[in-house]
Amino acid sequence: MFSPVIFREYDIRGVYNEQFDLDFAYDLGKSFSSYVAKKTPNKKNLRVSIGYDARESSTAIVEKLSQGMKESGLEVYILGLVTTPVCYFSTFQMDLDGAVMITGSHNPPEYNGFKISLGKTTIHGEEIQALKKVMEQKDFISGTGSVKNYDIAPEYLERYKKEFGDLKGLKVVLDSGNGAGGSIIRRLYNTVGLYPEILFEQPDGNFPNHHPDPTVEHNLVDLKKKVLETGAVCGIGFDGDADRIGVVDHTGKMIYGDELMTIFARDVLQTKKGAKIVGDVKCSDRMYQDIAKNGGEPIMWKTGHSLVKEKIKIEKAPFGGEMSGHIFFADRNYGYDDAPYAGLRLCEILVKTGKTIPQLLEGLPSSFSTPEIRIDTTEEKKVLIVEKVKEKFSKSTDKDIKVNLIDGIRISFADGWALARSSNTQPVLVVRFESSTAGGLARIQDSVMSVVNQYL
Repeated sequence: MFSPVIFREYDIRGVYNEQFDLDFAYDLGKSFSSYVAKKTPNKKNLRVSIGYDARESSTAIVEKLSQGMKESGLEVYILGLVTTPVCYFSTFQMDLDGAVMITGSHNPPEYNGFKISLGKTTIHGEEIQALKKVMEQKDFISGTGSVKNYDIAPEYLERYKKEFGDLKGLKVVLDSGNGAGGSIIRRLYNTVGLYPEILFEQPDGNFPNHHPDPTVEHNLVDLKKKVLETGAVCGIGFDGDADRIGVVDHTGKMIYGDELMTIFARDVLQTKKGAKIVGDVKCSDRMYQDIAKNGGEPIMWKTGHSLVKEKIKIEKAPFGGEMSGHIFFADRNYGYDDAPYAGLRLCEILVKTGKTIPQLLEGLPSSFSTPEIRIDTTEEKKVLIVEKVKEKFSKSTDKDIKVNLIDGIRISFADGWALARSSNTQPVLVVRFESSTAGGLARIQDSVMSVVNQYL
């Protein structure tokens, strides 16, 4: 049993036992096996890994998924409860033919899903639909495979010990949000000489303390409090599978994803002059302008971890990211989103410069902006509303208004911009607004929300 809507743009995700069940997991194991076999026709003895997050449904799902793979002849390595970045790491470290991470990411506890890698690349778009087609046609293969447990943590830790050396002397606070990050972050930070205080470290798929999305300010209350209490230089939060990062500075102020990207871009561009830096449509104009000012070539792209990852690869960009806290380093890392790693890069910059986060952001023009606003609606309405916003602004005769339709609609005004797009992971409409003045922000927001509110 499954609802077709769970095959999304860049992963498979839905409500467990409502939109998909264990039979689906078994069939997905068989479908993935066929898909990998077709994509690597000259390869025998296909090897894949499976990781899973802290959700209560994850262990039952991994059992059925791996059974389907084993019966299709695959050699399966169960990584255990790990972060999504650790699962991605396995494809590079173990030279695998593919991987599946079982995770609901930052969705509520009743959700679960699958982030799927073919070789070292996360599939999305047409490739996810191709996988769906294999399942619908039951185009399965059979064989005698194997399932083994594999502890990849020592290799992961050793890799980053070599890169970062010793960052001792920095006081930071981490918030794992009871997500999968708790399985690795203490050991990772300790191995480079950092001994952070960690909030909600124990993985718990019910997320008893707060929702595991560190880009929503409400979820950072405890982190802010602990930073101020301990005098830490910053607080770093992770989402449910630790591929997204949220940060607060030493004063407890939340740092938006594009502000964090500005810090990273400035650092990367010191050694990579003229490099391309990729951001998504939700990022601020001031970030893109700052990249250009610091000698980089800014590229605005569609939202979605797989989409940005691919764009970074195509453009040979050393760095990129999304407003939602997916941060990708390809200069010293592998080009995928690893939030604990991004946290270490931030710590490294703080140690190297001796500056605070506000000092690292000096020169970035101030603005009046909203965070990413997520409006709950239905799968149908989120698409309809974006179309209605497009209708209004695409027909505008105002020469100061420019429209970008790369992902939803991004509208540029003389004094700011607005975005409306439908989420690829939930029945949610995403909007964001920014202006150089408070009055401009109110005007821009009202002009878009007057359309949105008609159809909610």
